Amino acid sequence: MTKNDLKEFYDSVLEEVKKRIVGKDYVVELILSAALASGHVLLEGVPGIAKTYMASTLSEILGLEFNRVQFTPDLLPADITGTNVYNQKSGEFEFIKGPIFANFLLCDEINRAPPKTQAALLESMQERQVTSDGVTRKLDEPFIVLATQNPIEQSGVYPLPEAQLDRFMMRVMMAPPQAKDELLMLKMKREEMIAPVNQVSTLKEVLAMRDSINSIKISDEVLQYISNIVTSTRKIDALSLGASPRASLALMSLSRARAAIQGRDYVQPDDVKSLVFPVLNHRLILSPEAELSRVSVNNLITQLIKRSEVVI
Repeated sequence: MTKNDLKEFYDSVLEEVKKRIVGKDYVVELILSAALASGHVLLEGVPGIAKTYMASTLSEILGLEFNRVQFTPDLLPADITGTNVYNQKSGEFEFIKGPIFANFLLCDEINRAPPKTQAALLESMQERQVTSDGVTRKLDEPFIVLATQNPIEQSGVYPLPEAQLDRFMMRVMMAPPQAKDELLMLKMKREEMIAPVNQVSTLKEVLAMRDSINSIKISDEVLQYISNIVTSTRKIDALSLGASPRASLALMSLSRARAAIQGRDYVQPDDVKSLVFPVLNHRLILSPEAELSRVSVNNLITQLIKRSEVVI
């Protein structure tokens, strides 16, 4: 799999997505980078801006098995992972797989389910396996969790714990479309509400592209740049919790994936810089004093990027 193959792949995916969703090129780039880097994505935005539509459309274009779980307060862990059911004919218990056994799992409004149900995803997101009644079952590769949540909703929701947030490779903030994009959307929907899209890859091809990401060169200087950014978050007085080493690994993997879909076989500092915000924005927790002073995590990340330099 060459760099040109990956660039053509990205261009073809973007072209197909634009048949249904406009003005979200950056979001497509981030989600596709995460998919090639074996990561999970948390999509955050107000209702009606195509978060769910983006997930289902991408899985259709990539040729991956897709399942959707609508998270609700009464959802149980077994509703996601599966459960053992007694078979009267055989006289034995049989495991019925839950929707988690898919390549692309959409957890819609993930913060509406209680912590016990949210925790059902922890093992699968990290170890790519599910344990039920003492039996561990491997999930098919690739396994990508794409979760959505509404930042405005405050009643009847359960904030995701830090341990689970850290397992998301990135949090992507989706904004409503600009006026020109909304007009283009209306013109597209006037002709056809759900435009057909073409499948541009197979499961085997996606796995091959994912494996080829490890061949993308990343210099010691860029690795030092990543390390400086992440470790600096642990020294900021306004933060009670900085980024974990998992954030460093995420930046490295995502930078390689971004370089590949940009048509390069090496990582540039700008690859890292463009990914710092989505990788760190959900991992940093303000101290109580900083919250009272109305300090913003976004501003802290912006200042961090300005202070960090690559020494080549």
